[in-house]
Amino acid sequence: MTMRITPATMAFNAERNLNAAASRLAAIQDKIGSTKEINRPSDDPAGAAEVMSLHSQQRQNEQFTRNASNAAGWLSTADVALGTATDLLHRVRDLTMRGSNSGALSPEARQAIALELDQLSESMAAAANTQFNGRFVFAGTHDGAAAVDANHQFPAGTAVERRIGPVATVRVDTSGAAAFGEGPDSVFALVAGIAADLRNGLSVSGRLEAVDARMQDLLAAQATVGATHATVLAAEESLLGDAVSLEGRRAGLEDIDLASAILELKTQEVSYQAALSATARTLQPSLMDFLR
Repeated sequence: MTMRITPATMAFNAERNLNAAASRLAAIQDKIGSTKEINRPSDDPAGAAEVMSLHSQQRQNEQFTRNASNAAGWLSTADVALGTATDLLHRVRDLTMRGSNSGALSPEARQAIALELDQLSESMAAAANTQFNGRFVFAGTHDGAAAVDANHQFPAGTAVERRIGPVATVRVDTSGAAAFGEGPDSVFALVAGIAADLRNGLSVSGRLEAVDARMQDLLAAQATVGATHATVLAAEESLLGDAVSLEGRRAGLEDIDLASAILELKTQEVSYQAALSATARTLQPSLMDFLR
């Protein structure tokens, strides 16, 4: 049995093929306009889900990177402050040794040493009140007027931490009490006591052991800060590598190959023009068009 192809069937098929060619041309034009391989989930459901997951991982990586950068700032600031305090305490030790030779010093010389010790104590207090972005690096979450008060006490604030990885968290502040001591056992009280002894003509040689002990506390705090800082810097480098890897995976799924896309566009344009030409030749005027 022979199937009869009517003009209506031909017209329907021609319209369908023409619409398909136009859709393919529009699709590649959309990709080139957006520079994205996937513009909507229906383009590639599995690919779209993976791209969404990669975007989420990238946002998480960016947050960890910001946290690590902030942590590095805290730790670098604390390291500089502790280095300054250590240098000041070295000078305190030198002056204490000079003051120990009481028989060779005049009252005026002892007074001059005491005055310099007062200045060193003030400078050390300034180091203990060091801030990073408006926060005291030796006072945890404390947000008062100073990290160390007039009684040489540090506040019992909560430690400041930064999350620099999925399972990695570091403390970025430093305990002021551990580094500088507190109250009568603080480095500030020690320096003030040495200055007072000098003014009163007392021997200060017995203070050298206490100065050395406070020096060890500062060095220990600085070592802890340095180790944490090294951890943060390593995390930053790792996060940078992860960012490059994630971007490469995302681009491979989501971004178009522009050269290939342009070639496909030209191909679809030719295909569409051919479909138009074929349709025009297929749908020639029939006898009914002349009888209307």
